[in-house]
Amino acid sequence: MAKAKAAPAASSGGKAAKKKKWSKGKVKDKAQHAVTLDKATFDRIFKEVPAFKFISQSILIERLKINGSLARVAIAHLEREKLIKRIVHHSSQLIYTRATATD
Repeated sequence: MAKAKAAPAASSGGKAAKKKKWSKGKVKDKAQHAVTLDKATFDRIFKEVPAFKFISQSILIERLKINGSLARVAIAHLEREKLIKRIVHHSSQLIYTRATATD
């Protein structure tokens, strides 16, 4: 008797019987950034980056389409050459600006 009562309740088209279908959403394409530094990118870094007002790893990745590790190496090299100066030193994000003539 118990089986007979349970069957009609499950097949009765109520809200509980239908499963929620979540939208798939939009998936961002994986970025194909350079992982090695070629001559053209190297020249671009030394020409354009010291002119940026705000310099961070994220900015270099976005504008120059390079890998994060390349961006960190480029920033360290530019700082050693005194082409940029550090504003904020945080463990996860370093922020730099262009070096002025008075520095």
